[in-house]
Amino acid sequence: MVEALKKDPAWKGRRGPVLLVIMDGVGYGKYKEGDAVADAKMYNLAAIKAKSPTVKLKAHGKAVGLPSDEDMGNSEVGHNAMGCGRVFNQGAALVSTAIETGAMFQGHAWQEIIAGLTKGAGTPRAPTLHFIGLFSDGNVHSHLDHLKAMIRQAKKEGVKRIRVHVLFDGRDVGETSALDYVDPFEAFLKEESTNGLDARIGSGGGRMWITMDRYGADWTMVERGWKTHVHGKARQFAGTREAVETYRKEIPGIIDQDLKEFVIAEGGKPIGTIEDGDSVVYFNFRGDRALEITAAFEEDNFDKFDRGRRPRVCYAGMMEYDGDTHVPKRYLVSPPAIDRTMGEYLAATGVRTLAISETQKYGHVTYFFNGNRTGKFDDKLEDYVEIKSDVVPFEQRPWMKCAEITDQVLKALGSGKYDFIRLNFPNGDMVGHTGVYQAVVCSMEGMDLQLGRLAKAVEEAGGIMVITADHGNSDDMFEHNKKTGAVVYKEDGTPKAKTSHSLNPVPCIIYDPEYKGEYFRTAGEGGLREGLGISSLAATCIQLLGYLPPADYDQSVLKKQPAL
Repeated sequence: MVEALKKDPAWKGRRGPVLLVIMDGVGYGKYKEGDAVADAKMYNLAAIKAKSPTVKLKAHGKAVGLPSDEDMGNSEVGHNAMGCGRVFNQGAALVSTAIETGAMFQGHAWQEIIAGLTKGAGTPRAPTLHFIGLFSDGNVHSHLDHLKAMIRQAKKEGVKRIRVHVLFDGRDVGETSALDYVDPFEAFLKEESTNGLDARIGSGGGRMWITMDRYGADWTMVERGWKTHVHGKARQFAGTREAVETYRKEIPGIIDQDLKEFVIAEGGKPIGTIEDGDSVVYFNFRGDRALEITAAFEEDNFDKFDRGRRPRVCYAGMMEYDGDTHVPKRYLVSPPAIDRTMGEYLAATGVRTLAISETQKYGHVTYFFNGNRTGKFDDKLEDYVEIKSDVVPFEQRPWMKCAEITDQVLKALGSGKYDFIRLNFPNGDMVGHTGVYQAVVCSMEGMDLQLGRLAKAVEEAGGIMVITADHGNSDDMFEHNKKTGAVVYKEDGTPKAKTSHSLNPVPCIIYDPEYKGEYFRTAGEGGLREGLGISSLAATCIQLLGYLPPADYDQSVLKKQPAL
C-alpha cells in the first residue's frame, strides 16, 4: 500500500480533469521520406501544438530500461515507464537478475522446457535441449553468460544431451573475433560434459547470413538457418574452429557476421539435428531478430518458406518478443516487478480514474500501465472500458476504433465523474506494422479528427490534455540505408516498407486552455524540461492534477514558476 499524494500548495486548480492521450506508435521522424506522421494532414494536432508548450521525449533504449540506445522501444515497456514513473530494467539486465535470483529456473517456461525432454524423441539418441542465439557477449541481443548459466542449470536437472547452434556476431563485438569465443566456450562445454552429459556445438553461421533476419527483410536467411539447425543440411565439418578457419581461407576478407552455414558431423551424420521430443531455447533477449525464427517454430499456418519436416518441440524464447501478438507463446523471463505505480498512488489519493482503449491496446492502458498488474487498485474509483477491435487486417480499417474511443471519452468529460482519464489510440502502431503507407497516412488523419473533438471538449470542461506516445513507428515507414540515409527501393521501384518500431523521440504536448501561470510554457522562459524520457509523464500528470509527485519518480517536464 502507498500513502496518499500530498497537495501542491502552488497549484491553482482547473475546472476539468487531466486527459492523457497516448498516440501509439507516433514519433518525430528522422527522414522526410517515409514519415507518415509528417505526411498526413493533421490540422488539429498542428493547431493544438501552436498554442501549447511542446517537448520531445525519449521512448527507446535506456530511457525505457532496455540495454542500449540501439534498442527500439515497444508498447509494453513504454506503458510500464509512463505508468510507474521510473525506469525498470528490461532486456539484458532483467535476464541477468532472473538468473542470479533463480527466478528463471523456477518459472513455468523453464520447467516445461526440461519436462518436455522426458517425452522421448523417437530416435536412438536421448532427447536434446537445443540453444540457438547470437554467440556473443556484446549484450545487445544476447550474452554468453546467460547461455552458460542455462547449460549449468540443465545439467543440474539431469539433462543428458545439449546442442548449441551458434550465430557469430562481428557487429557488437570484433568483426573477426569468433574464435576468441569458440575456443573458451568449447572448453567450457567439455568441462561440463561429465556425469553423462553430452554438450557440444551442433551448427552455426554468421548472423547476417542465417537465422537472424528482421522486419521480413530476407526470409532466405531464416530458411538457411532452419535447414541448418533443424535438418542439419549444410556443409559438414568435424569442429567449429575448422568451419571458421576454412571459410576464412576460402573467402578472403570475410567477417564473422557473414560466415556461411555449417553443421558439425561425425561419420557423415550431423550431431545436432532437432527432432520430435526435443526442447529449443532461443536465447536472444532482444526481439527484432528473434521474431522470424520464432514464427518458423511456432506458427501452424507458416508460408514464408517450406519447412519440410517440422519437429514437435517445446520452444521458448528468452523473453516475450512482441507483447502485441504475445510471441513467443512461452518465454523464460517475465516482465519486471513494478511497484508504487501512478495508478496506485491516484487510487490512494481518491482520484477518480477512467482507462480506455480498444482491444488491441486495452491491456496497455490497464495491465501494463499499472506495472503488469491485473485488476484495479480501487473498484469504486476506477473504471476500465474496452472497445472491441475489428477483426480485420488493420490496413482495411486504418481509422480503427478511434472515433468510438473518443465518443466514450467525450461522455466521460461531460459527466464530470473523472479527475484523470487515460486513453490509447492504437492507429499509429497497429496500422504502422502493416507497412501499407497509404493506410498509415489515413490512420493518422482519422486520429487527428478525434484529437480535434477532444481538444474542444477539454476546453469546454476546463481540463488539461497531455498528448504523447509510447514509441515511434508510423514516423518511419520506409527502409533507409544506414550510412547514407537514402531510401531503399525494391526491384519494382517502390520504397521498401519498414514495419517495425522506430528509435525516434515522441511528443509531449501540454494543452492547458485555462493556464494560470504555475509553470513556464514559453521558449523565452525556458519552457518544458528537455532530454527526459516518457517515464517523466507520470510526475507530469500528477503535477497537473495538483499533487506533488513521489520523490523518487523521474522528473516532471514542467518547470515551476517561482512563487509570486
